[in-house]
Amino acid sequence: MKQYGSGYSLFDGYFKAMQTKSTHFLEGTGLSCIRDDRVLFKNLAFELVSGQVLLLEGKNGSGKTSLLRILCGFREPDFGQVHWCGEALNNSEFYAQMAYVGHLDGVKKELTVLENLKMSLALSSSGPYSLNEALTKVHLAGYDDVLVQALSAGQKRRLSLARLLITKNVLWILDEPFTSLDKHGITLIETLMTEHCANGGMIVLTSHHDIVLPDVDVKRINLS
Repeated sequence: MKQYGSGYSLFDGYFKAMQTKSTHFLEGTGLSCIRDDRVLFKNLAFELVSGQVLLLEGKNGSGKTSLLRILCGFREPDFGQVHWCGEALNNSEFYAQMAYVGHLDGVKKELTVLENLKMSLALSSSGPYSLNEALTKVHLAGYDDVLVQALSAGQKRRLSLARLLITKNVLWILDEPFTSLDKHGITLIETLMTEHCANGGMIVLTSHHDIVLPDVDVKRINLS
């Protein structure tokens, strides 16, 4: 198993966090995951601070989604620990700061575009964009009253990612965010990711697409 880590210690992560005036950092130590008696990964370690992106790479079945689920607190690692700002994940502060978008869109097709966003907003704190601003940002302005079931696959994906803009979350955890997006849509999401990191956010994602974030510190872990 290859690992491409940060090359510096957690102390350096603290130092950089102080430089960016942020106290948010995510740390994994000695992480191992076993599924169906098969070791997907073991002794995995990483550090992530505000303004950084962690890209998980590897072939299908290598454990990328399993690692995301561990980082979200959806399942426990078989070995190792994950800490948010020095504390275990089982605290309300972490879940208040984390937003997860899975490889499925996670939107209600029976509801309109605007109703889906309102439902997401009701479950979280308000973010940097209003509902209409978020729709404009993801190029869905004018689709407010359109049922989600009438949208294209790419439009549904952009709607699912628009939820990140209307809620206040430091940590974005994204499983294949570029699914169903064309070249223009991919560039759009990369722009939103760059903006989020520039504003003190951090992102962990999986992707078969080679992301282009020239102004962002991108770390990579290859689970193949």
